[in-house]
Amino acid sequence: MRLLAPSLLSANFLHLSEDIESVNNNADIFHLDIMDGSFVPNLSYGFPVIEAIAKEAKKPMDTHLMIVNPKKYLKRFADTGTKMLSFHLEAADKAGDNPIDLLDEIRTYGVQAGLVINPDIEVSRLFPYLEHCDYVLIMSVFAGFGGQKFIESTYDRVREVKNEIIRRKLDVKIEVDGGISLSNVDKLHECGAEIFVAGSSYFKADNRELFAKSMRKEF
Repeated sequence: MRLLAPSLLSANFLHLSEDIESVNNNADIFHLDIMDGSFVPNLSYGFPVIEAIAKEAKKPMDTHLMIVNPKKYLKRFADTGTKMLSFHLEAADKAGDNPIDLLDEIRTYGVQAGLVINPDIEVSRLFPYLEHCDYVLIMSVFAGFGGQKFIESTYDRVREVKNEIIRRKLDVKIEVDGGISLSNVDKLHECGAEIFVAGSSYFKADNRELFAKSMRKEF
């Protein structure tokens, strides 16, 4: 399975409704990057924009929290109608929160729970929490900026997590975010990734329908 999740951070916000419809027609998931200007240097959009997207989105929303205190906002984001909600392990650690508690809370809202790590965090840090995850998000660039170059060590990181998931016979998907394009999606899928976040590569594609079909291998 190969699921395409365009990141709306790369959409044209002057014509957001058109780009939402593009995702509805061509992709599988809406990926929403939530930045607070503290955990990461940049700011993105807040609840009014997410709620506006939710009114037009026909595909599930996947909300990626890049914020310093994720626990404070879990229910609020769940209430937007998102179907997937993830937070950074680093943020939970810094806030002094047990990631298991946060993952379990997300699931109580009927939302899939995900745990995220940046490229400088050992993937083995995810292992104690896998039973509590519906998916893990492995960043292939550092969170907080669009248009970064894909980090090649991501292949081995995905493979290591996939091997652990298989070894423990868990039903946990692997999502990858950052610099994802047609040049690396096949190898990432071979390594075990199933959900592919594509921002610039999707929204700047000359033919988004063709790009989406190629990413999902629909030929």
